[in-house]
Amino acid sequence: MEENIDKRARADQFRIRLQQGLHQKALSQSALARQVGVDRSTISQLLSSSGARLPNAQVVGECATALGVSADWLLSLTDRPESATDILANSLTLTEAPRALVDQQIFDWHREAQGYKIRHVPAGLPDMLKTREMLEWEYSPHLGRTTDQAIGASQDRLDWMRASPSDYEIAIPQHEMISFARAEGYYSGLPLDLRLRQLDHFSKITRQLYPRLRLYLFDARALYSSPITVFGPLLAVLYLGRNYLAFRDRERIQSFTTHFDTLIRAASITARELPDYVAKLREEVG
Repeated sequence: MEENIDKRARADQFRIRLQQGLHQKALSQSALARQVGVDRSTISQLLSSSGARLPNAQVVGECATALGVSADWLLSLTDRPESATDILANSLTLTEAPRALVDQQIFDWHREAQGYKIRHVPAGLPDMLKTREMLEWEYSPHLGRTTDQAIGASQDRLDWMRASPSDYEIAIPQHEMISFARAEGYYSGLPLDLRLRQLDHFSKITRQLYPRLRLYLFDARALYSSPITVFGPLLAVLYLGRNYLAFRDRERIQSFTTHFDTLIRAASITARELPDYVAKLREEVG
């Protein structure tokens, strides 16, 4: 008996949503019948208030396509009428990313998320925590005269973080910090005096801004992360090198958030330990 009631309720809901779809699309029953490839009487029966029958999957799919809605919505399996393609298109954007974070888009996203926690896995060491001479060493060969813009953007982001009510969590691989201190790999050729001043700066600023700013180191051999930023519950951005891939759907944002929180829970160096750890690295290389 309960199964029959469920079927009738679902059939009733199908009729209501089919009628809504016709109205929103401004289609007549005859026009829908032609697009679906059935007789007009079939559509009339589907819209009839009697019976607990649902059409077969092919007819449901053809009706959904003709009305520009999802079959799941017609069958009351979702409350969103958009198709999966439309949902993805509306929730995902691709934005060009410059070599350094000098573009207005970054600040727009930060301002939008003001008051929410911002979670960040940078592509290297965080720009906003670098000294001016470190930024010049890193960006001058690529940006030339626009290096000053990159440096200004980095300082602006740090100033914003100081004044904003948002908490800022940053997670980077531990080997990134070690490679920097030892001038290995990407940091090969970086002068010792510059590295020492940068390490001093890391220790100072992470002590000064804690707990508003929390920097963690994780073991990339145990956990891997692409460069990402999660702007509270509003937006998750994946850095691809030449582009930012931005997601606004709740499920994707939650997935990125869970991933980031896993990095924090498994951190080999916590935010409280970070200043002392950096000081120890300085002693080793200095």
